[in-house]
Amino acid sequence: MHEETRDLGPQPLATLLARHELSPTDLVEASGEQLTHKMVARAVKGRRLTGNAMGKVLRALNHAAQASYDLPDLFNYKP
Repeated sequence: MHEETRDLGPQPLATLLARHELSPTDLVEASGEQLTHKMVARAVKGRRLTGNAMGKVLRALNHAAQASYDLPDLFNYKP
């Protein structure tokens, strides 16, 4: 039986946060959705997120950084 890997290692999101000098708190505050610090921490560390959670992180980063990134820019896996 195939078991998905849950821990995928550090994600490109961590580099983007550093490049834009943003913290996880900045993303949570920029989000107009139910984005939590825990979701951002899991995203940065490479714990597998749902597509919905990935979208929330993406929209928050684009808003906070005033950029237009896509999911492959933030994550090295698909939902």
